[in-house]
Amino acid sequence: MKFQSQSRFLTTVCLLIAVNITFADVRLPALIADYMVLQQGMDAHLWGWAEPGENIRVKGSWQTAERSTVADKEGKWKVALDTPQAGGPYKIEIKTDENAITVDNVMVGEVWVCSGQSNMQMFLMENGNWHKGVCNYQSEIAAADYPDIRLFTVKPKISTIPLDNCEGAWSQCSPETVAGFSATAYFFAREVYHKTKTPIGLIHTSWGGTPAESWTSRPTLESLKTYKQQLEKVPVSVIDTAAIDTAAYQKNMTEWETKRYSMEKDNQGFGKGYANLEFHADDWKTMSLPTAWESLGDDMNINGVVWFRKEINLPPSWAGKDLALSLGPIEDCDVTYFNGQKVGSISYETENYWQVERRYKVRGSLVREGKNIIAVRVFDDRGEGGLNGKKEQLNVGLVGTEDSISLAGDWKYKVESILDTEPVQPVQPINQDSPTVLYNAMIHPLIPYRIRGAIWYQGESNHTMGHAYRTLFPAMIQNWRDAWGQGNFPFYYVQIAPFKYIEPMSAPFLREAQLMTLSLPNTGMVVTTDITDDVGDVHPRNKQDVGKRLALWALAKTYNEKQIVYSGPLYRSMRIKGDTIRIQFDHTGSGLVVRGNELTHFVIAGKDEHFRRAKAVIEGDTVVVSSDKVKKPAAVRFGWSNTAVPNLFNKEGLPASPFRTDDWYNVTFEE
Repeated sequence: MKFQSQSRFLTTVCLLIAVNITFADVRLPALIADYMVLQQGMDAHLWGWAEPGENIRVKGSWQTAERSTVADKEGKWKVALDTPQAGGPYKIEIKTDENAITVDNVMVGEVWVCSGQSNMQMFLMENGNWHKGVCNYQSEIAAADYPDIRLFTVKPKISTIPLDNCEGAWSQCSPETVAGFSATAYFFAREVYHKTKTPIGLIHTSWGGTPAESWTSRPTLESLKTYKQQLEKVPVSVIDTAAIDTAAYQKNMTEWETKRYSMEKDNQGFGKGYANLEFHADDWKTMSLPTAWESLGDDMNINGVVWFRKEINLPPSWAGKDLALSLGPIEDCDVTYFNGQKVGSISYETENYWQVERRYKVRGSLVREGKNIIAVRVFDDRGEGGLNGKKEQLNVGLVGTEDSISLAGDWKYKVESILDTEPVQPVQPINQDSPTVLYNAMIHPLIPYRIRGAIWYQGESNHTMGHAYRTLFPAMIQNWRDAWGQGNFPFYYVQIAPFKYIEPMSAPFLREAQLMTLSLPNTGMVVTTDITDDVGDVHPRNKQDVGKRLALWALAKTYNEKQIVYSGPLYRSMRIKGDTIRIQFDHTGSGLVVRGNELTHFVIAGKDEHFRRAKAVIEGDTVVVSSDKVKKPAAVRFGWSNTAVPNLFNKEGLPASPFRTDDWYNVTFEE
């Protein structure tokens, strides 16, 4: 980048240092610099800062006429230049009456944002830390001579407010520049470049170990109930959060947590007979369920324990038979009784406890003709509390039949104990895991820049929040699309690989949320169940296949390359026939294949929700699943564990995504 009127520039810098006056010369963000790539086929947005009211003139060397604008009262300006077809190099001149900047070696081509956590951040090279280097990294680096692939890495930074600029610099791809660049992004671009011969700009903005909420804007997170409390701890102004003394808060919080834990476990109501059939609740108040108890007004604007009782009358034909009790989601925790006997519970130890639909089995020995009592002890420590799902979710039915009784409507209720309001936390020192801070500092500064799309490799840090990720991840994608204002630009992402997470059965729910996100338009998902040879390493070294599979989506869906199979098999539907379940798939390519002697990691269950290892056989483009221990099958799961490395592929070598055909929660598996 070349400056003219250099003496004026140096003088202004000296004045700025001496008296802190406003810098008057035209300035550009880090993204608009030598070696950048502009997106072809769109108006390229160029922007910067100057003296308020200053005239700005911009011209690309491929143009005959200048574009002009005027800096606003804050000194900001922006212009849009029509870009030619892919090619270059070009120059861009930005002039004012006082100075000019020339941006050199500009290419026009395809621009992709590459974001996520450590698996996107992982370098090609080994550097002695967790960056172990990709497979064959020495030869991969040595061969990385692609001057028309341009690299930009956003320097890691956090902010509590949206920023207009970031730190970073463009460079041409070479063995020297690519070694410390995102391996996944590079292999993606290399594959696309080989097919299209089009210049590619990669804007790499990632940070290891970070959750998706850090990459999402405050307004978007405010629309998601799950993140309300986290947002309250992130200031909306720039302050020295590290200087805040939190000793008093920590003391109060410890005392509150002790009381909360004691209240959750100290079941006073049970000792008083609240769950018993014979108990008289004549003095209890009435609440129509489902609803959050706060909806009743100030008297119930509380946290703590509330008991609910419902009397139901059952016909003689139900007596002594197993029942299925459904109560919908409950906020937060519950212990549920039928005629005084506990039939189920969900505690804070359960993943996404407030979203889990309560479905409990009532043993026939508890069921009697006529009067029966359902009692539910609900504990809620913050936010809304109670049975607040949908009316159709509240029912009790006879197992094995369609017969059921609605439980929606009036219930008796009584407050057992009230929990003090949680201590108000002072603004905490924030870090890269805090909500919004990476969106503010590492996404927002990029948004005026025109792009083709985004690739995303993240999810490991959200693996315990699979249900919440169902809404968070699509919301983040839509957030980015809305902010860029380019419609539903392509967003291709990587499903998390097998790994020995501490929390059992956590990764399958996250993978399921990623699979469900394909319902958003113009998205694509790469399956990685086969890329690791060590499920104890969360950073698979085979980033070549990850980048290639991302590129397959882009080549097929974005660049309209024909005859490309771009996805492995994805579950479509099932059909039960006798003692078998036939699974239909999309994206079978040239046909389904097994790597090995027989298919693995299929399990099957009947209505008892007990899964057993299954025999699975490929028949055409379907898989038929069965077990001699399950005569009346109801559901199938595939690859449903943290570390599953299944072996179902299409003939093009793309693996099938893990899936389940059910929505059960309290399931069991064969030992």
